Amino acid sequence: MRGILIAAGIYHILFAVVANCWPYSCFDLLHIARPNHVLLWQGIGIVIGILGAAFLFASRNPIKYWGIVLTGLIKFSLGIGFFVLEINHPDTSSMTLWLLALDNLIWWFPFLAILWASLRAHAGVPPTRDEPYSITEAAASYRLSDGQSLAEASQSRMLTLVFLRHFGCTFTRQILRGLEGIEKEAREHQAELVLVHMLQNGKETQYLGDRNGVTRIADPRCELYRAFGLGKGGFIELFGPQVWWRAALSIFKGCGVGHLAGDGLQMPGAFIFYQGKIIAAQPAHSSSDLPNLGQLFKELPKTTTPLSATP
Repeated sequence: MRGILIAAGIYHILFAVVANCWPYSCFDLLHIARPNHVLLWQGIGIVIGILGAAFLFASRNPIKYWGIVLTGLIKFSLGIGFFVLEINHPDTSSMTLWLLALDNLIWWFPFLAILWASLRAHAGVPPTRDEPYSITEAAASYRLSDGQSLAEASQSRMLTLVFLRHFGCTFTRQILRGLEGIEKEAREHQAELVLVHMLQNGKETQYLGDRNGVTRIADPRCELYRAFGLGKGGFIELFGPQVWWRAALSIFKGCGVGHLAGDGLQMPGAFIFYQGKIIAAQPAHSSSDLPNLGQLFKELPKTTTPLSATP
């Protein structure tokens, strides 16, 4: 991993030197019309050079500086995406496009492998035992932020359990941004929203901000996740095309991406839990799946009636 980042850093810095010292050389070599705004081309070269310097810095500890690796992967993905969009455009040189594609493809797979290794290295605290807890055991062991056990709380009211990914995930940030609407929808169905997260109890408050009033459960070992059938995501579930597309939309909406705060491999999901039993389940099939409470409540047995409405 260090060798790949060093090679990528030198490659990008050399590009910056050529773009600024001999700005027309690449265009003349490829028999492409010289740019009208050479300063813009040189500015792009400077940005690429800064990215190269960042790669060299990250090579000191690729696992620790995974954010720089992710930035590079996004840059390479955008370059490949531009190639796909422009491949049939009549005014674009085919030579330029193919060089653009190859220039990004040679780094895309190695950087993806580094990021995958980083995620695995940052996986959460291991569980206390190999066999997952049963639903009954987990419900008796885990407590809500109000002090009641999950089993006790579910006797008097339906609980809508939303299992989150790590707090730095753009999809978790998207859920938190729309938390008021999710709470309202749960209340309309006489249920109480409960967030399940992977941090130590109390550590989640810095991410919730003014939404600290929501009921929650801390599960740093992901044992409650396992009891509800939520495991670790594979490569496609975490990095598939659908995930990239939805992540781009989420970031465009302003949700952003934060540092890894929890197990980066853990899959999310949503469940309705009542009287110690799961009565409706919505496990995520990819890391980008968001809870759809409307669909979840449609799956409720028609005979299900809460003993008391959530205040």
